[in-house]
Amino acid sequence: MTTPSTSTPLTPSTPATSAAPTGPEASPPPASPPDAAPHDAQGPVPLLRRTTVQGWFQIVLGLMILLVVAGTVVGARLLADTTRVSDYVISTLGPARVDAYRLQTALLDQETGARGYAIAAQPSFLQPYTAGKQAEAEAAARLRALLGGQSSLLADLESIEAAGAGWRRSYAEPLIASVTVGAPRPIDTATADRGKAAFDRIRVLLNTQTAHLDQARTRGVEQLRHIRTVRSYVLGALVAVFVLAAIVLGVLLHLLVARPLWRLRVASRRVADGEFTHRITPQGPADLRAMADDVENMRRRIVAELQASQAQQEALARQAADLDAQAAELRRSNGELEQFAYVASHDLQEPLRKVASFCQMLERRYRDKLDERGVQYIDFAVDGAKRMQVLINDLLTFSRVGRLNDAQADVALDQVVDKALTNLAAAVEESGARIERPDELPRVVGDPALLAMLWQNLIGNAVKFRHPERPPVVRVDCEPDAERAFWVFGVADNGIGIPEEFNEKVFVIFQRLHSRDQYSGTGIGLALCKKIVEHHGGRIWIDTGYTGGTRFCFTMPISAPTTTPTAATTAATTASVTTAQARPPAAGIEGTSE
Repeated sequence: MTTPSTSTPLTPSTPATSAAPTGPEASPPPASPPDAAPHDAQGPVPLLRRTTVQGWFQIVLGLMILLVVAGTVVGARLLADTTRVSDYVISTLGPARVDAYRLQTALLDQETGARGYAIAAQPSFLQPYTAGKQAEAEAAARLRALLGGQSSLLADLESIEAAGAGWRRSYAEPLIASVTVGAPRPIDTATADRGKAAFDRIRVLLNTQTAHLDQARTRGVEQLRHIRTVRSYVLGALVAVFVLAAIVLGVLLHLLVARPLWRLRVASRRVADGEFTHRITPQGPADLRAMADDVENMRRRIVAELQASQAQQEALARQAADLDAQAAELRRSNGELEQFAYVASHDLQEPLRKVASFCQMLERRYRDKLDERGVQYIDFAVDGAKRMQVLINDLLTFSRVGRLNDAQADVALDQVVDKALTNLAAAVEESGARIERPDELPRVVGDPALLAMLWQNLIGNAVKFRHPERPPVVRVDCEPDAERAFWVFGVADNGIGIPEEFNEKVFVIFQRLHSRDQYSGTGIGLALCKKIVEHHGGRIWIDTGYTGGTRFCFTMPISAPTTTPTAATTAATTASVTTAQARPPAAGIEGTSE
């Protein structure tokens, strides 16, 4: 059986190059124009490789559908032939043979009835003849209806009918007409022989008809058997074709899907196991090749990213080595600074003390022998030595912040501020300053000595840089920030203020805004405050929105839940301290400040 061929539209796909570079620096091949035939490195891509898995399935499915349709058509045709032949044998030839037998019986009844009536001369003996004529007509009519399309069998029927009519015309009817009812007489030999010869001819025709019907039935049975055999073969062939199609489909699945996917999985596993330079070669139909190309492009990108990451790691390693070298250099430099601090605190101060002491002794012993200019020179020398000693002490204090003073404790700022005010008692009392502070300040984690130094410098600067026309008022406030991560402290005064262009300069070491004749100090106090605040994780700045003086703000981290201090300032408390402890307020308390 031949099945028509079909052409299935092919799904266009982008071919993958089989000779592409394997390195990560290689870029994916450019895509072909939509109207161009797919090509690879060796030339045009074959049709088998351009067809997708879906296209192959469509082709196989289309062939199977064609087989099903063809098998259905052939099977329906064979079933129709089987039904037709079976109906002919069962519904036509079977009844025809029965009616032929009835026709033969009707003719025999006529012959028997005519001869019996002629012998007995009784009307009752004529009844089979009359019934036989009617039965013959009915059987002939049914045969003619059954055998309407078969001329040879109809010719047998017509010959029998003609012979029967001739027998009745030449023998039966004259014989019946010659009989006198109630006067039987024997049939003469000549009439009997003539009648027998005519009926023998009818018998021959009946036998011929029976033989022809038997032959037709035999042919119908053979044809039915042949059709059934062909149907069995066709069904067997269809089953074999379906089995073959299933085998072909399985082989196609293995060759076009399973094997390329297995190879892709093996290649991907090798890449996943660390063999990043292994190239994934596209194989199989177009869609699987496209997927393999995507995986290969992903591998290339991963390799490129990995190399970039390795290069970055190498750069970071070099930077880490440089940082280690810098750290070692910083440790060496810090060691030298510590040695310098030791020398400054011991070796440098001793000559200064000697210079100051001998200058003072020289002044006391030879004061009456020196003129006014000589005494002034001695005073300049003594003052310079003292200022040099204060400057050295301030530098030592600045260098030790965060290096030697690294105590971390839970500090109550109220006690720290009290200590700072105690140290500033003389300056506060002399200036008549008023210190306003909250009822309660929070607790923070830090170094108590450094925090006391911080408050002492800020409040001391507010007292020192006071306005000449009004008594100093120093206001301390505290509140949490919006995110409640820091305490924000403020120290405001009504002093001379700081120009806005110097808001950052005042925190630089040794930066002064006024001459030493106007305000004493070394210009290191606010730089020390900034270093202390940053050492505790905060920051310090000048509130530029504050008018009528200067307001310093700084932050401290909130270490643990504490009682929030009263934001409103309590009644002004005038600090009254009997004696000043530690060094004099002029040494290291002020800085560049205002």
